[in-house]
Amino acid sequence: MNDQDGPTPVNLVATVRAVLPSLTPAAQAIARLILDDPGMVARSTITEFSAVSGTSEATIVRTARALGFAGYSQLRFALAAAVAREEPERLVPGDLGPDDPLTDVIAKVTRAESEALADTAAQLNPDRLGAVVEAMTAARRVDVYGVGASGLVAADMAQKLMRIGRSSHAFTDAHLALTSAALLGEGDVTVGVSCTGETPDVIAPMRVARKAGATTVAITNNPRSSLAELAEHVLVSAGRETAFRPGALASRISQLLIVDCIFVGIAQRTFETSDAALRATRGALDEFMADTRRRNKPS
Repeated sequence: MNDQDGPTPVNLVATVRAVLPSLTPAAQAIARLILDDPGMVARSTITEFSAVSGTSEATIVRTARALGFAGYSQLRFALAAAVAREEPERLVPGDLGPDDPLTDVIAKVTRAESEALADTAAQLNPDRLGAVVEAMTAARRVDVYGVGASGLVAADMAQKLMRIGRSSHAFTDAHLALTSAALLGEGDVTVGVSCTGETPDVIAPMRVARKAGATTVAITNNPRSSLAELAEHVLVSAGRETAFRPGALASRISQLLIVDCIFVGIAQRTFETSDAALRATRGALDEFMADTRRRNKPS
């Protein structure tokens, strides 16, 4: 990201949401106003916005810089561009209510998922992704840590890598993760998956793995989190939290997008061995299913 220009209108939404948890309370209030009414902020001078937000002009400037802009003027220009792109409509897609009919549930969930994917793609830096792919391609072993919804993502990554012949294990239990991490070293890669980037069960084994010499990768919504600080490579996911979809659940689809991009990148670089492994594993599963159908076939 260019510090002079700041985020583009395409990834402005994702940027604001990503850094929101790491901002001070006053800066969070400003960021929420940006998300809730970007048009108003784009039209307001810094003096006007100071009065609306109840914060000082200095705090507004610091918040703009925390979001990646040189100052408030650059933030206003980006918001104006977002308004011109009809970006504000996707800033507030509509939260799910307890009385929403299922037609609205389908529409709102679909929109939220689509936006999470778009926001993640907009801020997924190809060079950073490439560095992760290269490290994991060369790795002796890849351990993935995650709990809750992120644990499902960790399991997905491990099984995908296993299907193409890579040694990979997912750990959702902190004790087992720490045991594994202590035995890693140079040439190994660890991946920590956490929406907030502050999950103790993920941070602890990542810290041990890093101390042991393993390469560390973080997949998180918060690029300023404790997990991100521990990682050599940070890939930022996106997801809008709602009443019925806490942050980890809302981010799962975008975390899976990152996992799929890593998987495809590794498979491309190891095409011959990956293709052979996929055919072998698919053949074993097909044979198992065929045998199962034969055994269960009525006499």
